[in-house]
Amino acid sequence: MKFMLIMHSDPAVWDALTEEKRNEVMSGHGAFMETIKESGEMLGTVALADRSESVVVSVREGVAAVTDGPYLKTEEFLGGYYLVDCKDKDRAVELAALIPDAGVEGLGIEVRRVLFQG
Repeated sequence: MKFMLIMHSDPAVWDALTEEKRNEVMSGHGAFMETIKESGEMLGTVALADRSESVVVSVREGVAAVTDGPYLKTEEFLGGYYLVDCKDKDRAVELAALIPDAGVEGLGIEVRRVLFQG
């Protein structure tokens, strides 16, 4: 079964961490990637640029309109994800708990089953 392990970012939470803790979280991703590569469960991963670089495209009456910034007006935003192929949801939850962000107060990892992948 395929699952996305989705990492949401919150600048207020991240900025409140010590530099040591931020470095620990970032370096922990390397160890996590090695774990899921070795187990054969890793299908891919994506880290997204800061939301200040994003734009939103909408089409109205055939005309594209582009606006700056994230679609949702919220502090929390999608920071990246891991795409894994594992036995079941329980294993996906186990893997999510290994992602360093899961250990940071105020952050968490969303586990969602993939229904379709093109």
